[in-house]
Amino acid sequence: MRRALAGVLVLALALSVTGIASAENRASFTQIESEVMCVVCHEPLAVAQSPEAFQERDYIRGLINQGKTRREIENDLVQQYGPAVLAKPPAHGFNLLVYIIPPVVVILGIATVAITLPRWRRRTRQTAAIAAAGPHPAGPAFSAADARRLDEDLQREI
Repeated sequence: MRRALAGVLVLALALSVTGIASAENRASFTQIESEVMCVVCHEPLAVAQSPEAFQERDYIRGLINQGKTRREIENDLVQQYGPAVLAKPPAHGFNLLVYIIPPVVVILGIATVAITLPRWRRRTRQTAAIAAAGPHPAGPAFSAADARRLDEDLQREI
């Protein structure tokens, strides 16, 4: 009985996994339309109203009716219209910088703040502690001989 139940569970799990995989591969017109540009107006295909945009939409619908996956449709569109048809640049070559630079800038900004902020706070605390200590002591007092010599030097300058 347990073996039969385990077999049914394994079969159900396998069917659900293949169902999920096939759902991921299935192409949706609205999804593709939002990821593609009109090659003439240079607007997202979802909002473009040129005759060429309508031709692109018909071409996409035809590819979906053929049962092609989203990746296959994108590859066909690139072959048909060129790489300018994609809303996002391909992630290879020089275009890879578009995907790398923004996260690097954010990480560097966070690191700068993480390093600088404690230093500023430490400096502020030191300044506040010095101010709270009151006026600085005058230092060692003059001896009588030093005070007399200072008075004599000052009178000579006048």
